Order: sequence, then C-alpha cells, then structure tokens
Amino acid sequence: MTPASLNGIYTDFFALAGYPAEETERRLSQIFETLFYGSEDERIYHETGDMGYIVDTGNIDARTEGMSYGMMMCVQLDHKEEFDRIWKWARTYMYLNEGPNRGFFCWSNSLDGSKNANGPAPDGEEYFAMALLFASHRWGDGEGIFNYSREACEILHDMIRPGTDRGRGMFDRDNHLIRFICEADFTDPSYHLPHFYELFSQWAYPEDRTFYAAAASASRQFLHMACHPVSGLSSEYSYYDGRPYEKGGNIWGKHDWYYSDAYRTILNIALDHVWFGKDEWQVEEGKRFLSWMCRHVTQEKWDRILEWDGRIRDEEVLHPVAVIATNAAAYALVAQPGSPVPEDAVTCLRKFWETPLRTGNRRYYDNCLYMFAFLLLSGRYRIW
Repeated sequence: MTPASLNGIYTDFFALAGYPAEETERRLSQIFETLFYGSEDERIYHETGDMGYIVDTGNIDARTEGMSYGMMMCVQLDHKEEFDRIWKWARTYMYLNEGPNRGFFCWSNSLDGSKNANGPAPDGEEYFAMALLFASHRWGDGEGIFNYSREACEILHDMIRPGTDRGRGMFDRDNHLIRFICEADFTDPSYHLPHFYELFSQWAYPEDRTFYAAAASASRQFLHMACHPVSGLSSEYSYYDGRPYEKGGNIWGKHDWYYSDAYRTILNIALDHVWFGKDEWQVEEGKRFLSWMCRHVTQEKWDRILEWDGRIRDEEVLHPVAVIATNAAAYALVAQPGSPVPEDAVTCLRKFWETPLRTGNRRYYDNCLYMFAFLLLSGRYRIW
C-alpha cells in the first residue's frame, strides 16, 4: 500500500472490510457530536465564555493530553470554532510564563483554570504542535495566539532546547528520544510519534528540522526494542533501550506492564505506517500484536492487565474500550487492498465496530482513543 504522504490517498479500512461508507461517516459524525455535545454522561467537552476545555472525567481535571487531543479531533473534522476555544483555554490557563518550564504547558489544571502542577507532559506539547500546524494549513493563520504556525514552531523549538536557565528540553539531545518528563532520563513508548516528527522536520523552524528528522528515525528504531519480540506489547514507561522501566516505586508506581498509556503505542505505529510506510518491521509488529491478542489472550481476557511479555494478570484494566479500539487500529498494519486480511485483524475490527462509546466517569481516555482509532480506520486521520 502506497503511503498516504506520497499519494494523498487514505484507505477506508472499514470499507475494505465490507462496512458501508455512508454508515462509517454517520458513525464518525455521531462520535464527535457525542464527545462534544452529548449528555452529561457522554460529553467530555465544555464551554465557558469564548473558551472550551476537555475534561478528564476520571480525575476531574483538564490535561494537556486531552486538550491537545480535542484540538486534533477538531482540525481533522473541520471544527474551527471548538478548536479555537480549546486552544484559547490552554494558552490562557495552562501556559507557563515563568520558571524553568516557561514556554511549556502545565500538564494538569483544575476546571476553574488554576494550575495543579508547574511542569509539562511532553505528549501534550507534541499534539499541540501537530494540531496547530494542521490548523495553519487547513484554515490559515490568524492574529496573536491564533497565528497557529508561529505558536507551533515556538513549542517545537522549546521542546528540543538544551539545558539552560529555562530548564531542560523534552528530548534527550544525544539520542533524539523524547523523555517522559523534562527531568527524567527515561521515556514512555506511547510518546514516540515518528509520523509527527517527519512533519516537524518539514515545518518547524529551519534550524530545528534536522533534529526532528533524526528523532523520527530514532523513535522508529526505539519502538523495535520497546515492543516485545513475542507479544508485540510495549510497557507504559521504558528505558531508552526499550526495556520496561522498573524503578517506579513510591514515586511513579508500577509502569513496566502493558497498561493505559501503552495502548496508544500500536495506534501510533499504525498511523506512522499509513502516513509514511518507511519501516517494514511495522507490518510484522502488527501481525505479532494481533496474533497475541487474539490467539493467546483472546477476547475473553481483553479486560485483564497484561505484562510486557503478554502474561495475563488477575487485575482488570482501567480502560477496556481503549483496548478494543487500539487492537482494531492494528488492522491498518496488515490489511492490503486486493489481498486476504488475517482473521485476527478481522476479529479485532469487528469487535471495535460493534462496541459503543463508553459512558460514565472513566469515559474520557477510552473515548479519545476510540475517536482516533475510528479516524484512522475510516481514512479520516489525515496530513493537512
């Protein structure tokens, strides 16, 4: 399959599996409407004055993760008003104007706008920058904070800054790998977005482009190590050599298993494959991942926490719908028009299609990943 970055064609994998395109489009519109304007037990978006915010409904705060996710959803589906509202809230309340992390965004805010921390989480900055660049290309730059491309390039410039009086950047400048937080010398596999870095290497300030090109290559190679050679799973946090990070203890807690954050990794690999297709390993990773999930774990155990090597634990996952959504995303790694699709992939896609959005107090994370998986599989997660 020719990468979308070369021909501008985005495969509708649902159509490839026999689902009607008009039903897919209806579902996609319904997902957005539910997340942004549904009932109080469904929505995650709220407005206040001329601003808006995304609520982590499990923790009752606004996080750069969710805010930047909301912006990406909006730019992909052409909702400029909501995009601008979310960005204004983030820029007004989350932006750090002073201290060693100035130029970044507070990773968690109370819903009244007050800051819960004085530092960032790099996955938020990555998505802010990418969503802003897409907005610039889709809608054009405006004035002030709505000069999207300038705001994005400033974020990207700061993300790779060397250690200064403004603190450390978000990438290790020696190995070009993103950190879990600026102060840490370990990473989170789900933060690795080589498909974003490819575009940053074209659209960031000229002096920053070489670094992001190197980061794209480094992250692809890192993911080879971070995904288990048998199960295909990644851990939540890891060392730079891909081994699960086991030193959480009382500071970080346990994060050396396949849990919450880690579900995003296979989705990111699938999107990189669809957009750029530069790494043949990704197809084998998709097959490995799907085989483990369907033949070793099986659907009946998808609600159980897994170790990095795929062993099944007794505890239940916190985000079962996110597991279903990201399992389905792997379909994009192994499906080729005109060729038989592995039954494991068909099983995962069918399960996702038949699964509704989550309701209740833990719906935020599950439904964000649900949206992104649906965008990818419908051919609507695009480079703008």
